[in-house]
Amino acid sequence: MKLMTGNANMVLAREIAAYLETSLTDAAVRRFADEEVFVEIHENVRGEDVFVVQSTGYPANDNLMELLICIDALRRASAKRITAVIPYFGYARQDRKPGPRTPISAKLVANMITAAGADRVLSIDLHAGQIQGFFDIPTDNLYAAPVMSADIKARFGDRNLMVVSPDVGGVVRARALSKRLDNAPLAIVDKRRERAGESEVMNIIGDVRGRFCILIDDIVDSAGTLCNAAAALRESGAEDVVAYVTHGVLSGGAVARVDGSALHELVITDSLAPSAAVQASDKIRLLPIAPLLAEAIKRIADETSVSSLFD
Repeated sequence: MKLMTGNANMVLAREIAAYLETSLTDAAVRRFADEEVFVEIHENVRGEDVFVVQSTGYPANDNLMELLICIDALRRASAKRITAVIPYFGYARQDRKPGPRTPISAKLVANMITAAGADRVLSIDLHAGQIQGFFDIPTDNLYAAPVMSADIKARFGDRNLMVVSPDVGGVVRARALSKRLDNAPLAIVDKRRERAGESEVMNIIGDVRGRFCILIDDIVDSAGTLCNAAAALRESGAEDVVAYVTHGVLSGGAVARVDGSALHELVITDSLAPSAAVQASDKIRLLPIAPLLAEAIKRIADETSVSSLFD
C-alpha cells in the first residue's frame, strides 16, 4: 500500500500516514509558470495499491485538477488500484437540477474522477447520499458521527443534551447522532431560505428550554444558517448552543460571523485545511479525522469490512 497527496491538506495526509506507520509517496505536485498543474512521482508504484488523499475545497478547481492529474499519473505508472480519498467532496451541493438549464455538477465531477482512472472513492459525510450512485466505481461514504459523539460525551456528557437539526433536510443526520448520545431528544429549526447563501429562521420544532443544544450539520459555508439557528435557540430558552459540523468551508466573513454569534463553540473536523482566521478564532475548534480515514484506508487495503467501523 502507498499513500500519496496533493497540496490541499498536507497536514491531514501526514497524520494519516503517521497513524498507518508509513510515509507519503515521494512525488512533486507543483505549478508551471502559467499555473498548469504538473505531477511527477519519484518512486516505483507499479502493481501497488495507492491511496490519493485530496480534498476538493477552496480553491476547488485547482485542488480538483491536482486530484485528477495525480490519478492519471498513477494509472500511467501502472498502479494496480487507485483509491481517491476525498475527505471533502466539492461540488456536492450541486446534486440535482433545482431549476431549468442548471447543471448537476456533482455527477460531472464523479465522471471526471472515474475517467481519470480511479478504481474506488472514499469520502466523509457526502452532502447527499445519492452522490454515491453518481460513481460507477465502488464508493465508501464514512460518517463523522462516531468521532463527534465521542467528543460530545467527553466534554458535555453531564449536560441536559438535545440534538438539533438546523433544517428539515438534516433530520436523518441529527437522529443518527441522537441515537449515539443515548437517544437524546431531537429538535428541528424550521427556516425559509429567500435566496442562496441567506436563511431566515422561522420557528423551533421541539421544547429546548433549559437544554444544552447540539446543532449538527455536514457543511458550514457562510455560517448564516448556524448563527441564526443558535440565536433562535437561545431566544427559545436553550441553556447554551454548540455546533458540530463535518466540513468547515467557512468562506467570506463566516469566521467573523461565528465569533459574533450566540454559539458557544463551533467544532469542525480537519477534512479541510483550516485558514489562518479559523486557527485564530476562539470559538472554532478542530476535531481530528485522520484516525477514522486511516482505519478505513487500512481496511480497504486489507479487504476487510469498512461498515463495521460504525457498529
